[in-house]
Amino acid sequence: MSNGSEDHLPEVLYSCNTNIKRESEKFLSKHAFTHIFEGSLAIDTGASKEMYQAGDTILVKRNQLVRSVKYPGAGGQMRSITVFFSQERLRDFALTEVPGAVNPYAGKSVVPLRRDPLYAAYATSLVPYESSASQSLDAITALKTHEAVLLLLQLDPALRAMLFDFSEPGKIDLEAYMKQHFAFNVELKRFAYLTGRSIATFKRDFEKVFHTSPSRWLLQKRLEEAHYQIKEKGRKPSDVYLEVGFEDLSHFSFAFKKTYGVAPSLV
Repeated sequence: MSNGSEDHLPEVLYSCNTNIKRESEKFLSKHAFTHIFEGSLAIDTGASKEMYQAGDTILVKRNQLVRSVKYPGAGGQMRSITVFFSQERLRDFALTEVPGAVNPYAGKSVVPLRRDPLYAAYATSLVPYESSASQSLDAITALKTHEAVLLLLQLDPALRAMLFDFSEPGKIDLEAYMKQHFAFNVELKRFAYLTGRSIATFKRDFEKVFHTSPSRWLLQKRLEEAHYQIKEKGRKPSDVYLEVGFEDLSHFSFAFKKTYGVAPSLV
């Protein structure tokens, strides 16, 4: 699983073709339009967990933590394609084609789009460009991004509020957010940003709420969840440690034994 602390998303296109189960975790800094050709895709945002199948198209809101698991289908592969909408491109679009003010978005963070043949046709039209990194295609990919936005506004006009909400994360309930997102392995500055705080304010507010430091609380919370999954759910340590926010099995095993006095494999 990739660490989501500093994830550099491509400007426009990203394709996935895999014949094995693949897990990843990232901070999503751009809205993402994804169409699944084959296989299935599980998405966990901390606040919700959903599974999407071949033929599904979804729009995922920017400025959130996302853990995804890609599963091959009956044909042996998982194939999908994603368009990332940069704020720069959306601002340019809004200047000419979105009259009037847009209220801040307050809807779902992952929106399943209708099963319209136009979405499927659009996704298929991207395939010939997916393997090219040539700068000569920049103009074409810009047009294809523009096309995607037009398509979304035509088929799902309510998404206007999401696409053109350029506000930064506001100050939110720190306790609720951290209890939902503690298993994401990101730097404290990312948690601070997503809860609408500077890193100094985040640490100060955290101590007031939890009466300990963020690092100590995160370690304890992750170990508690791991202990529950292993002891109560009968899961293997090797299947749990990434899910609860540890980077490697050896570090997890050391921390677990130090806290519980026994190796996780012996619980």
